[in-house]
Amino acid sequence: VQITETGGGLVEAGSSLKLSCTASGSPYSSGDSMGWFRQAPGKDREFVAAITWRSSESPDYADSVKGRFTISRDNAKNTVYLQKNSLKPEDTAGYYCAAGARWSSNSKTDHYNYWGQGTQVTVSS
Repeated sequence: VQITETGGGLVEAGSSLKLSCTASGSPYSSGDSMGWFRQAPGKDREFVAAITWRSSESPDYADSVKGRFTISRDNAKNTVYLQKNSLKPEDTAGYYCAAGARWSSNSKTDHYNYWGQGTQVTVSS
């Protein structure tokens, strides 16, 4: 499974940005979650949001992004999106897409088997 993220960039505070994550192969082969994480300089990688291919489960979000970020998916395209609204300077980070975790562990970095190279998002004040 190869994962590719796109959509990062430099934006002003309060603006919006949409990230895309496309997985080749079978991203759900070892787990039913795809997730977004972020890592700022000098900090640990942290959970942002996760989604499963099953429509019966609602997406999961970190408290810091609830109400501002929305994760969605297109199963036919093996693509997951992260719509980011009302961006803040503290959202500045490298954003990483991951696949392969079980839904019960969707926020745990070390439970994901596949990772993309990341895309940088910088929010200016």
